[in-house]
Amino acid sequence: MGAAVGFEGVVALLDRFPALAGVDLNVSAGEVVGIAGPNGAGKTTLLRACAGLVPLRAKRAEVLGFDLLADRRAVRRHVGLLGHRAPLYGDLRVADQLRHCAALLDADASEVSSAAERFGLGGQLESVAIRRLSEGQQRRVALACLTIARPRLWLLDEPHAGLDASSRAALDELLAGAAAAGATVMLATHETGRAAVATSRQVTLVGGRVAAGGGVRDETDSSDVA
Repeated sequence: MGAAVGFEGVVALLDRFPALAGVDLNVSAGEVVGIAGPNGAGKTTLLRACAGLVPLRAKRAEVLGFDLLADRRAVRRHVGLLGHRAPLYGDLRVADQLRHCAALLDADASEVSSAAERFGLGGQLESVAIRRLSEGQQRRVALACLTIARPRLWLLDEPHAGLDASSRAALDELLAGAAAAGATVMLATHETGRAAVATSRQVTLVGGRVAAGGGVRDETDSSDVA
């Protein structure tokens, strides 16, 4: 498969602080890559950069074939980003939120039903307002919306946080299925054990840079295939 992400010398400044300080990273289409590192290492900024949300300086910054240095907005409709806060409407009921996502993305009712079932959002829960849900329940709704969106590149920041065991397993299965279908997944997590289960490769950020040997996929390593 081709390259999904190609970064060379990528720098991102946040209030003049180099959150990314020369990132070199190659991610192939179909990979599920874990992004590890301590707080402040640049994990969240890297995901936002891949989504075209952060101004960059670089020798090369390409995502899904789009040149982020020329136009970082063009890639946005092809990626799905889930940050620490779920991008939901608090006054909508769960079912209405999912239907709203489907209407924006031209998805059909069967896709909504499948996403709701995967993350346990049926029954009485579907009539509950988003603002009344727990953090974990809101995250399940956000993941269901992301499922409906069918992005080419999934960008997930601590996606397992607040989820129960069954929802975590459902998410792992979803990501594996997305990768098998040709999508690419990048997820940042502090849970090294969970990352080992959910990903095919891990990249470590230290001080806004990829640790030595962590940015380029070894095509000869059979364990690196999603």
